[in-house]
Amino acid sequence: MAQVKHMANTISGRSKMEKYSYNRLRTHFCLVIITLWSSLLLGIILAFLYESSSSSINASSNSSGRLLLGTSSIEVLSLKKMIQDSVRVRSPDGICVLVTGAAGFIGSHVSISLKRRGDGVLGLDSFNNYYDPSLKRARQARLERHGVYTVEGDINDGPLLETLFEIVPFTHVMHLAAQAGVRYAKQNPASYVRNNIAGFVSLLEVCKKANPQPAVVWASSSSVYGLNKKVPFSESDITDNPASLYAASKKAGEEIAHTYNHIYGLSLTALRFFTVYGSWGRPDMAYFFFTRDILKGKMIQIYEGASHGTVARDFTYIDDIVKGCLSALDTAEKSTGSGGNKTKQAQLRVYNLGNTKPVSIFDLVTILEKLLKVKAIRMIREMPRNGDVEFTHANISLAQQELGYKPTTDLQTGLNSFVTWFLKYYTPKKDN
Repeated sequence: MAQVKHMANTISGRSKMEKYSYNRLRTHFCLVIITLWSSLLLGIILAFLYESSSSSINASSNSSGRLLLGTSSIEVLSLKKMIQDSVRVRSPDGICVLVTGAAGFIGSHVSISLKRRGDGVLGLDSFNNYYDPSLKRARQARLERHGVYTVEGDINDGPLLETLFEIVPFTHVMHLAAQAGVRYAKQNPASYVRNNIAGFVSLLEVCKKANPQPAVVWASSSSVYGLNKKVPFSESDITDNPASLYAASKKAGEEIAHTYNHIYGLSLTALRFFTVYGSWGRPDMAYFFFTRDILKGKMIQIYEGASHGTVARDFTYIDDIVKGCLSALDTAEKSTGSGGNKTKQAQLRVYNLGNTKPVSIFDLVTILEKLLKVKAIRMIREMPRNGDVEFTHANISLAQQELGYKPTTDLQTGLNSFVTWFLKYYTPKKDN
């Protein structure tokens, strides 16, 4: 019996030793894992900080306006001079404006109009490849000819934005940078969240801390009306039924604007654009690629609504939109915050900018046929569920009353100007 007890004690002692050894081994293994993960996390944080710092003031520019790290103080001074020349106000009542998306369709037109009347303007654009970047570069060259310098950068780059606000005390921001297009969301949904939501927050974060805070006018969209059946669309209509991710991202932007106005005293004006068209336009828009394909003899697809219903848009010419943008800037009240702290209630506005005369897609094509003197090869098909809506129609009475907005360009006249530009821009130049 004693022998059995001694054997049991021996086995028990071994078990305790083995358990102690196992626990030590497991503890050591856990410490190794924790050390490895901590090192990896620290590496990621350091890499992120290094990447963020690459857009700070220790920068310069190349010929395209891209900010570069690690350049000489002479080049830094050169960059500052180009920026300061661009933002110099030449009119007694002029304003100083940062235009995001300046190399875009609307952004380039707004920037040139501001510069022509004596305002200070600085452009910011990422020159992404959503559509042909060469068209954006051509717009950039046009901006330069009018004295507008464009910094190449991303609105999500907080340090870059802070640097620009350190160099220039902007009185206004015209925020037009965005991921555009309804159908592209099916291919790249994350781009809408990154650019239209996160990018907007990134910009507002810098604006709220600026001293003085700028007044912000920004591009919302008629798409926020979504599946609304009431026409014409009015700013007081409920916009809780978006038909696309693009529309949802713009609706989110309006809610974000309300929040920054309420908490930080930022003056914010949202402009709901209705199907803007004209020279230097976007190649993803129907009037643009219809023109291209008609000239090439390619078939064009024309959508119709359910039960052969009419698909129509409130087409608005770029010159009318620019007038609305400038009026919104001119009537924008000062923000009421200082260093991120609100002192009193600030201005918060939403306006429709449309033409108030919807035109069917069938009629659009007919006008293009006459202007191009080419018969279109049409294929009629039912509108797919890709985020498009059948009908848009703006009620602009509020913009008329408060902005003095009055569109004057009918579709025939506007398309004639567009076609003239298109043929000139895309016709191969002959060698002398």
